[in-house]
Amino acid sequence: MSDEEETASQLTDNQKIEIAKWFLLNSPAGEIQYVAKDIRALLKNERLYLAAVSEAFPLYNKSHLICLEFPDRSGEVMVTSFSEIDKNEYIDPRTAQVAIIDHVKQVIEDARPAKDEELPSSYVEEYRSALDVEIIKYVSEAYPKGVCSVYCTSGKDVEEPGMDFELVVVICAARHSPQNFCNGSWRSVWNMEFKDELQMVEVRGKFEVGAHYFEEGNVQLDAKHECKDSTVFQSADDSAVSLTTIIRHHEAEYLNSLQKSYSKLPDTTFKDLRRKLPVTRTLFPWHNTQQFSLTKDIQKSLGLESSK
Repeated sequence: MSDEEETASQLTDNQKIEIAKWFLLNSPAGEIQYVAKDIRALLKNERLYLAAVSEAFPLYNKSHLICLEFPDRSGEVMVTSFSEIDKNEYIDPRTAQVAIIDHVKQVIEDARPAKDEELPSSYVEEYRSALDVEIIKYVSEAYPKGVCSVYCTSGKDVEEPGMDFELVVVICAARHSPQNFCNGSWRSVWNMEFKDELQMVEVRGKFEVGAHYFEEGNVQLDAKHECKDSTVFQSADDSAVSLTTIIRHHEAEYLNSLQKSYSKLPDTTFKDLRRKLPVTRTLFPWHNTQQFSLTKDIQKSLGLESSK
C-alpha cells in the first residue's frame, strides 16, 4: 500500500467529504465540473461524492453568481443568495419567474410564475425596474457577455413614500476559455439603502475578480475590494441614473487601479522574488567569463590536471 493510500484509509468519511468540499468550493471560475470529475475518481465512493457535491455546488453557484437560461429562452436567472426563495428555487424579477435549479448539473429543470408575495410592491418595483434598465445599459457597454439583476432585499411591501427599503444590484462577467488554458470572472454586489427620513441612498459595493491561467503552469489571481458612497433620494428614474453613475465610477476606478498595479509587477513584485546579488555580493561578470576556468578547477580537484 502506498503512503497516499495509507493516509486516505486513515481518514474518516466526514473528513473525506470536507476535503472534497474544500477543493470544490475553491475551484476557479467555470472549473468546478472538472474538479468534481477528478474528485469522483479519487474518492472511488459514490455516496461520499454525492454528499460532497450536494453541499458544495449550491454554495459555489451562489458565490460565483452563475447565470442560467430558462428552458423556453424567455430570460435568464442569476443564482445568488438574493434571488434564492427556497433550496432550489431562484427568482428572476425581470420576468417574474421562479426557476427550479439542479445545482450539480447547473441547469434549470423547471420554472413557474412568481407569486405576488415573492414580488415587491408597485412602489418599490418602480425603483427596482428603473434601476434595472440603467444597469442593463451600463453592463452592456462595460462588460462583454456580462449579466446583471436588481433585487429588493428589504421593505418589498412598502406601498408609498415614508418607509425605507433596500435594493441590491448584482453584476457578473465571466470568460471561460479552457481550450486556451484560461478562465476568469468579475463579480460585484451593490447594496443600496433608500432612507426616506434622511432623503439619502447609502451605497456599499463589493468586488471580486478571479483569473486562472494554467498553460504549462498554474497562476491564479484573486482580488477583492469594498467601497462606500451615497446620493440623494430622488424619483425612480433620477435615482436610477445617479446610482448607475456611482457604480460606473467606482468599478472603472478599481479596474484602472488593477491594471496599473499589475503593469508594475515586473519591476516591483517579481524583482523582489529574485536575489539581487549572489551570496558573494558580487555581480557575475557575464561580459568576461574567460576569467573563470571551470574545467581547470574540476580537473585539479579530480587530480586530472596535466603536468607542464
